Amino acid sequence: MRFKVVFEPSDEGGFTAQVPALTGCISEGDSVDEALANIQEAIELYLEPVEDDGIFGAIPGVAIAPYEG
Repeated sequence: MRFKVVFEPSDEGGFTAQVPALTGCISEGDSVDEALANIQEAIELYLEPVEDDGIFGAIPGVAIAPYEG
């Protein structure tokens, strides 16, 4: 699965990352790379209950690619 991830600079420093398609799926990091790693984990945790219910079938991982909109 692919999701659009939006990165924004945080007022306190670092970056906030959110996934508009997954309400409330937000993370942060001191750098864009750290925010990306954290949001990947957040997406996996967000989808874990869905995977357990068998709604999407097995989700082996989450692929994140730059958004080209």
